[in-house]
Amino acid sequence: MRVELKILDPRLPGWGFPSWGSSLAAGLDLHACIVRPLVLEPQRPAVLISAGIAFRINSPDWCALVLPRSGLGHKEGLVLGNTIGLIDADYEGPCLISAWNRNPAGEGIRVRPGDRIAQLVFTRIARPEFAIVSTFSTQGSRQEDGFGSTGIEAACPDPPPARNS
Repeated sequence: MRVELKILDPRLPGWGFPSWGSSLAAGLDLHACIVRPLVLEPQRPAVLISAGIAFRINSPDWCALVLPRSGLGHKEGLVLGNTIGLIDADYEGPCLISAWNRNPAGEGIRVRPGDRIAQLVFTRIARPEFAIVSTFSTQGSRQEDGFGSTGIEAACPDPPPARNS
């Protein structure tokens, strides 16, 4: 797969873009391409932050996902305002990160120019062929009552016996 990439912010190469956090990382680090530090106050509306790039995937078999960085979400409360951003293969505009502070109260989350605040993952997509039917060819046991209808109890509620090592 070949993706055409435009660097819109000239600071990105100095920040090490494009790079992955480790040799086995799935996500490409996205930097906050802002002019001055930004404080995301708790429970305020999401803010769009430029990633300083634009790209074109140009293949119907691929898309890109903008995902939160797990450490920032867990430790700081920084999450994506749209949870996950989906970028279609024909989109060519700037890559933007919708950032939101999920904390109920307290200090704001400080985002500095160049901070790695999200990640970009490329993934294959499937486009199924739909067969319009009035009834399904086989009947499963799960019909209505979705949303939690299988419960939350563990399949094996008793802990395994302790091992003597």
